[in-house]
Amino acid sequence: MQALTERRGPDTTDELWLLEHPPVFTLGQAGKREHLLNPGDIPVIPVDRGGQVTYHGPGQLVAYLLLDLHRRGGGIKGVIREIEQAVIDLLAEYGIKAERRDKAPGVYVEGRKIAALGLRVRRGRTYHGLSLNVDGDLAPFGRINPCGYPGLEVTRLADLGVALDLAAAGEALAAHLASRLGYTMAPAPNELPE
Repeated sequence: MQALTERRGPDTTDELWLLEHPPVFTLGQAGKREHLLNPGDIPVIPVDRGGQVTYHGPGQLVAYLLLDLHRRGGGIKGVIREIEQAVIDLLAEYGIKAERRDKAPGVYVEGRKIAALGLRVRRGRTYHGLSLNVDGDLAPFGRINPCGYPGLEVTRLADLGVALDLAAAGEALAAHLASRLGYTMAPAPNELPE
């Protein structure tokens, strides 16, 4: 992400990367170590995105958005709202009412966080992105104060009665992100750029 962001020019195509991480806690630039309650054997990686601490692991869909804000026009706040709305729209397809919160980026269902959002903007281009809990183990979230909020509960699609595997969730989320952000989806290679 960082390398692509550094070398991209005004005509570089915007990209969406969908993936699944091995178990890891990531600590954002402003992240406070006091929110790491008991990381145990799960690695803690400082990263250059916004936000505090979160967990990534199997069964969670991670979407990295590499967007050129100059070309898009508008600012980062509008992009964040559209990303959140894409998740809200996806959940609405399954009859689930979700919402965003002011000053707490992400998407929530009945007070529990289902999607976390942490972007970085460098030279007018975004990287990092969104994580959506699909069907992974939520226990590691108990080892942290998710997103810096003590006691914040998390949930996943499986607990809400949505039986999507990661690939299907990725296709659905990509379609909603493309629609909300005004993109046409194009096939991409299955490998990340070097």
